[in-house]
Amino acid sequence: MYEAIQIVHSYWAYLVLLVVTLATINALLGFFSKREYAPKDFRVSLFALIVTHIQLLIGIIIFFVSPLVVWFSGTHKVGEIMKDATLRLYNVEHPMVMILTIVFITIGYSKHKKKLTSTPKFKILAICYAIGWVLMLSRIPWANWF
Repeated sequence: MYEAIQIVHSYWAYLVLLVVTLATINALLGFFSKREYAPKDFRVSLFALIVTHIQLLIGIIIFFVSPLVVWFSGTHKVGEIMKDATLRLYNVEHPMVMILTIVFITIGYSKHKKKLTSTPKFKILAICYAIGWVLMLSRIPWANWF
């Protein structure tokens, strides 16, 4: 079961990276070009929100069944986990930073809906999605991706 969920999590991550990158670029281009906010922009930002939340749900499942996550096994103390770079990545850094990524994307999406004009909508999306995008890129386990 773990292997199947891991494959889904890994391949869905490519989709998340692509969609969040596109949504971030779309928000930045919309803000700097001062164009009108259109239904297409709404859909792009919404799709980024949806795929990241689905990835979070898959990640939560993996967090509890992965052999790399040893918080619950009782075999490692917290100090041992923090000293080992691989264990620290999978047990602390990756989950925490990815949750922060989703928090920023969710905040950006929620706040942009309350803005009445295009420039503030694009501004909040650009800021929050860009922060989320950078955070996401910082903690992807690149060695396992390629």
